[in-house]
Amino acid sequence: MGRLIEEFYKLPGVGPKSAQRLTYYLLRMPAAEARALAEAILEVKERITFCSTCQNVTDANPCRICASDRRDRGMICVVEEPLDILALERSGSYQGVYHVLHGAISPMDGIGPEELKIEELLGRLHSNEVAEVILATNPNLEGEATAMYLTRLMRPLGVKVTRLARGLPVGGDLEYADDVTLTRAMEGRQEMQG
Repeated sequence: MGRLIEEFYKLPGVGPKSAQRLTYYLLRMPAAEARALAEAILEVKERITFCSTCQNVTDANPCRICASDRRDRGMICVVEEPLDILALERSGSYQGVYHVLHGAISPMDGIGPEELKIEELLGRLHSNEVAEVILATNPNLEGEATAMYLTRLMRPLGVKVTRLARGLPVGGDLEYADDVTLTRAMEGRQEMQG
């Protein structure tokens, strides 16, 4: 039982108390349900891989986005994690292809450019097919550092490099916004269309 608690504790966002709760929940679970959970975990580890093109997680190579003939291959949206693709796809506002870095540059955490899928991204840019790279890294210190690093690498290749707009969320109140968000919102203001 102690080993299972330790294994749960290794998961992101799971503290010691949550690890204990999960373990005791599994103990009370019917054996068939516990077996189904274990099989689902093993199946994910055995069937899921990285797309050889965009580095997204997939059960088919290339992934369904890279394989689609409806996607604009002239635009690559660079994200930090596979979950970022899900969020962008939910919005329905983007019809290009993606590239997943699997992290962001973070010297404090020992993550440098060589730990990310940057070489794979640069390899995709050598075809004349790509006209624009959209940097959709998170608007935090690590995401900004990663975006700046990538921009320095890509500009000499003649590719247009853009960054997602940043600012106030829809439905947000000015009084709760931090200084950086307000500054970015002011800098990114747009003319009203009437």
